Amino acid sequence: MNLLYVFGLILGVRLASVFVVKTYYVPDEYWQSLEVAHKLTFGYGYLTWEWVQGIRSYVYPVLIAGLYKLLALLHLDSVQLLVLLPRILQATLTAYSDYRFYVWTGKRKWALFLILVPWFWFYTGSRTLANTLEASLTTIALSYFPWYGEGTAYLWPAAICCFLRPTAAVIWLPLSLYHLRKSRQSVVELILKRFLVIGLLVAGLGIAIDTYWHGHLIVTPYEFLKYNIFNNIGSFYGSHPWYWYFTVGLPTVLGINTLPFIYGIMETVRKSEKHEVSKQLLITIFLTLVVLSTVEHKEFRFVSSLLPLCLYVCVDAVSRWSYRASSTMLWCSAFVILLGNVLPAWYLSTVHQKGPIDLMPKLRDIAQEYRDEREHRANILFLMPCHSTPFYSHIHENVTMRFLTCEPNLKNQENFKDEADRFYESPNHWLSSHIPIHPRTALPTHVVLFDSLTEKIGDFLTNYKLLHSIEHAEHRQLRTGRAIQVYQRLLKGEENTFNRDQLPSEQDTESQIFDNRFN
Repeated sequence: MNLLYVFGLILGVRLASVFVVKTYYVPDEYWQSLEVAHKLTFGYGYLTWEWVQGIRSYVYPVLIAGLYKLLALLHLDSVQLLVLLPRILQATLTAYSDYRFYVWTGKRKWALFLILVPWFWFYTGSRTLANTLEASLTTIALSYFPWYGEGTAYLWPAAICCFLRPTAAVIWLPLSLYHLRKSRQSVVELILKRFLVIGLLVAGLGIAIDTYWHGHLIVTPYEFLKYNIFNNIGSFYGSHPWYWYFTVGLPTVLGINTLPFIYGIMETVRKSEKHEVSKQLLITIFLTLVVLSTVEHKEFRFVSSLLPLCLYVCVDAVSRWSYRASSTMLWCSAFVILLGNVLPAWYLSTVHQKGPIDLMPKLRDIAQEYRDEREHRANILFLMPCHSTPFYSHIHENVTMRFLTCEPNLKNQENFKDEADRFYESPNHWLSSHIPIHPRTALPTHVVLFDSLTEKIGDFLTNYKLLHSIEHAEHRQLRTGRAIQVYQRLLKGEENTFNRDQLPSEQDTESQIFDNRFN
C-alpha cells in the first residue's frame, strides 16, 4: 500500500476528529495547555496551582504559545483560530505517530485498521492534553525501538516523554533494560554515549525552558513526583481501588478492542517464541499497570500511552489468525470492531458533556458586546465545580471572570475544604459572604451555573434574567446538571419585565439583605 496514501488517510481521520469532537473531557485539555499559552502570549489568563508550585513543564504550552504569537503578529488571532489551530497541530502529530505505528507493525492492513478505529484515540487524539502528546511520542519511540537490530533513535522521544510526564519512565525502564540486554554493543558504551548524553541534553533543554518561564531554577519532573507521588496530592481529586486499571481503566480505554487484546495475550502465552515483541510489550504493560495502581488517583487518560502497546499485541495475533480465517469471518470481525468503536466515539464526541463547548461562543459574544448602565464590560461569575469550562483561551477578551477554586490542601490544614466545597455546602451563605449585592451594579453582570443549582439560589437570581440554557448531559449529578444556564443581571427598569411574579418587594429584599449580612 502506498505510504503517502496511508499517511493521507490517517491525517484525514485525525483532522476530521478536530471538527467532530465537540465535547468536554477533562479540564487539563484547556487549563494546562491553552490557558497557559494564552497567558504567555497575550498577558492575561489563569494559572492554576500546578503552575504556581512548579509541577508542570512549560515545554508543551510554549509550543502552543509560539503558534499564538505567530497568529498575533499576522493579526489573525481570532478566538476561532486560537481554539482550532492547536488542535490541528496535535492532530497532525497524532497522525504521524499513527503512521509510525503502521510502519512499526510491518505495514499490515490490520495495523492500519486497528490504529484508526479505537474510540478513545479518536476521542482524545486531537485534544491538547499532555497525555495525548505523551501517547503520540510513545508510539513514535516504539516505532524506532531496535526490536530486531541496533539503534538508539527512540531515546529522543522517550526522553521527552519522561521529562514531560515522569510516570512515562515506568514504560521505558523495562524496555530500556530489554534493549541493553539484547544489544550486541557494549552496555557501558550504550549507557555513557547514548542513554546518558541524550537524557542530559533533553533534561537540560527542558530545565532551561522551565527555569526561564517559571522565573527561577526548577526541575519540574522532580516537583511533579514530589507533589503527585510522594505527597499523594492527586488523591485530593479522587481515588480508586488498586485493581481499577485492570478491571475498569484499561478495558474501557480499549473498548471492544479488549477482545482481540485478550486473544493476543492468549496467543503470546501459548506461542511466546513466535511473539517475542508482544511478549516484551505484555511484560511492560503489566509492570506499568502494577506501578500506576499504587497511586490512589487514577484516570482513563493515564493509561492512554499503553494503547499502542496493546494494539500491537492485537495486530500481531489477529494478523496471524487472518491467514486461517474465512473471508466472511474476517469481514464480520472487522465490522463488529468498527461498530463497537464508532458508537462510543460518536456519543462521547458529539453528545455527552457538550455544554461547556457550546457555552463558550455565547460567553465570548457577551465579553465582546455587553455594556451595563455605566458602560462597564461584563463581569462573569462561574458557580460551577472548578474548571468546568474553558476560560480566557476560548473568550480572548480581558474581562473580569471568577470561578470557584479547588486547590488541594498544600499546607496540611486540619478540616480543610476548598472554595468549591464550601460553596456547595451552603450556596446562599457563600454568596452573601463573598458577593456584594448592594448596589445592584456591584453584582456580577453574568452568572453561569448548572440547572441543578438554580432552585437553591433562587433569591440571589431574582436580580437576574435567564439569557441562555444550553444542553449538557442526559442525567443530573450531585453538582452538575442536564443544562448549563447563563443569567444576566437586570438593568434599571427591567424588574417588571423579567422578574418572576413571586419576587419580594424591594423593601423585603433590602430587609433580607440586612438579615443575611448581620444574622
